[in-house]
Amino acid sequence: MQTVKAIFDGVNFLPKQPLPISGKYEVEIIFLEPIEPQNPIPVRPPFEYGCMTGKMWIADDFDAPLDDLKEYME
Repeated sequence: MQTVKAIFDGVNFLPKQPLPISGKYEVEIIFLEPIEPQNPIPVRPPFEYGCMTGKMWIADDFDAPLDDLKEYME
């Protein structure tokens, strides 16, 4: 009898070490414990339209240079 540690990703088993056997074997699979994600992806709050109202200014004409950069663009 051999023990092989592996991770089940929902579809496949990914061995954590090289398999010491070859050929056909009868296997029994025991699920020990779930693995928690190491770095969970942070959840962004839902976007609300108008949430930036009054916090930033966008020019009506995007081709017009910004006042601070006029001297560099001429």
